[in-house]
Amino acid sequence: MYTTCIFCHGDLYRNEAIEEFPVGRRLAFDGSRGRLWVVCRRCERWNLSPLETRWEAIEACERAFETTRMRVASDNIGLAKLKEGLELVRVGDPVRQEFAAWRYGDQFGRRRKRAMLITGAAATAAGALVVGGVLSLGSLWLTTRLTKTWYLKRVVLRTRNQGGAPVRVLRKHLYTSRLVPDREGGGWGLRVDHLPGWSGGDKRETMIIHGREAIGLAGQLMAQANRRGGRESAIRRAVSRIEHAGHPEGFLPEAADMALHAFQRSAKDHPPARKIERMRKPLPGTLAGMSESTRLAIEMATHEEAEREALEGELKELEARWREAEEIARIADNLLVPESVDGFIAGEHERIDVDPMNPSRNV
Repeated sequence: MYTTCIFCHGDLYRNEAIEEFPVGRRLAFDGSRGRLWVVCRRCERWNLSPLETRWEAIEACERAFETTRMRVASDNIGLAKLKEGLELVRVGDPVRQEFAAWRYGDQFGRRRKRAMLITGAAATAAGALVVGGVLSLGSLWLTTRLTKTWYLKRVVLRTRNQGGAPVRVLRKHLYTSRLVPDREGGGWGLRVDHLPGWSGGDKRETMIIHGREAIGLAGQLMAQANRRGGRESAIRRAVSRIEHAGHPEGFLPEAADMALHAFQRSAKDHPPARKIERMRKPLPGTLAGMSESTRLAIEMATHEEAEREALEGELKELEARWREAEEIARIADNLLVPESVDGFIAGEHERIDVDPMNPSRNV
């Protein structure tokens, strides 16, 4: 059982209310689908729990939810707060709009509030320095520009390329990296600019990733591109775009096509490649250059696709366990049966299956 968030690596803390699952201070569960999540209170991401620790914990959560008086609920989703301090989110059969409001509203809203506070504090501090005579307007402009340069050169992700070599993605690479269509496979891919190594080299390289690796990497990069969070209206538009595509899996290829078209439309205005590194704003169609609702929708879709793959893996594991259990049961049933009994039963089956009036015809 994990104790840290798989997204931000923050501590999930513990609870004393659910003995079967003592991890987390907010648990979300869906009894009909057999899903249990730990909601990280730092980044508000939903961490899907391991299969083997889930079933009894879901039953315990259901009992605790039903017995507490401090709860509010709609037809689809309910929230209860236990006296031990644990919060329970009970998922029924929600429409996507309502589910998204619970699942993504907190994390995007918290990011937005944090970004607004940081921006406001920085503006206030800068204004105070100018008024106090510590900085001139020219010095303030230079300081702002240097701060922006430092900000764009910050590492947002360290990972490995297809060959296993370490690479690092800087924030400025979100201004040039983008989703790309996969014409042959009918899907999508991720074109990522990066620097080689986890430190050192400064020569920009590019890699294109498809499949499961692209889903995981896109989710991490979009969380950085959406660092300022999103408004409720943008979240609703993002959900509508996924619904219009029919499924998160269907939305991502559409998003890749939109990114390509936006990138191509503005190609004539693109600066030479050597000047891209100096840009202060993202290119159209890139991870950071798409509209707010599109960026949020891509993060939602990649997150749900990653969870779907995990659940499909669990189904395969369940099937394997079922087959193993069947085999063990068959062996156990035959352990104490003598071979003579097996022979007698087989002979009786043959005798019954033959028509005594016409031995050549099986009944």
